[in-house]
Amino acid sequence: MDVDRLRSERLRHHRLSAPASSVAEAASHMTATQAQEFWGGRWALAARTRGHPTLSEVDAAFAEPGSLVRSWTQRGTLHILPARDLAWILGITADRQTRQYATIHRGLGIDADMLTRAESAVRAVLGGGNRLTRPEFGTVLSGIGIDPSGMRGNHIFSALALRLVVVLGPVVPREGGPTRDQYVVAPEEWIPDAEAPADPLAELLVRYIRSHGPAGIGDFGWWAGLPKGLSQQAREGAGERVVEVDDGLFVAADAAPRRSAVDPVRALPPFEEYYLSYADRTVPCAPGFLQRIGPSMNGIVKPVLVADGEIVGVWSHSVAVGKHDRAPVPELFGVADAGDVEVALARFARFITG
Repeated sequence: MDVDRLRSERLRHHRLSAPASSVAEAASHMTATQAQEFWGGRWALAARTRGHPTLSEVDAAFAEPGSLVRSWTQRGTLHILPARDLAWILGITADRQTRQYATIHRGLGIDADMLTRAESAVRAVLGGGNRLTRPEFGTVLSGIGIDPSGMRGNHIFSALALRLVVVLGPVVPREGGPTRDQYVVAPEEWIPDAEAPADPLAELLVRYIRSHGPAGIGDFGWWAGLPKGLSQQAREGAGERVVEVDDGLFVAADAAPRRSAVDPVRALPPFEEYYLSYADRTVPCAPGFLQRIGPSMNGIVKPVLVADGEIVGVWSHSVAVGKHDRAPVPELFGVADAGDVEVALARFARFITG
């Protein structure tokens, strides 16, 4: 498959050239959308939705029990996903993520007894539909003699999230700028309609191929944070639900979304799935520009400008209070019409200020 067709097909499957009818539909299609930058994850969904969804409209979806949540679904990284899918995905990925953090936990003095005490205290506070801010979560830990400083509180929080004790739900209001925070809620109370597919591992592969294809089994393994053996097991379980369309490249057997008229240049968020969620990132981006995007030494992946499926630049924008309404700043290293770039960034500006 030549690179132009591969880019075109991936844009369509990512719903970047075939937008979803709603933010919830976009999230459901993507299954897990990378979102350690919370504003970026929300923009990733809005960019895949028809019309001009605003940040406040996306945030409203998080306010509905059973709709959207954010948690560490894979690779130790925060993702936005439909609430109903959280438990079965963590059933695949949580143990591996927990083992990956064992050394860090030892260095912070986090052991099984500490996590048990933290779990008991947090469950007691969250019971009955209560919610906590992240600082309040730290106060709960302090109240039982656990010092949350030095990243200890953050690692305890993510460990409890992997245990399905906590999840990030409704957004916390922020005066004068986009919220960066979410309330901590109890999954068993916030997610009333959890689902469990018959073969979760195979289902995760089918979901990935449906939203990221054409893609390979190795791409899936990287995205899901799974070893080669489990990735191949997923392929075997998926059977005819995925179809090989080129040497090592698969698409889902069910109907792909139809293309519609979209802007020729798209401004996409940091940690964008179209770029990051493959083992080989030279399909959307020329090799010489990969370092301009990332991941950098500190793990940052910059927002990107995409023209006809090719990354032609990066852009920057502040979401700080009093700065979020300033115009985004492009930095081109490829060919793109200046007017089209302006339109793409204006769409984001409408989103972040709305």
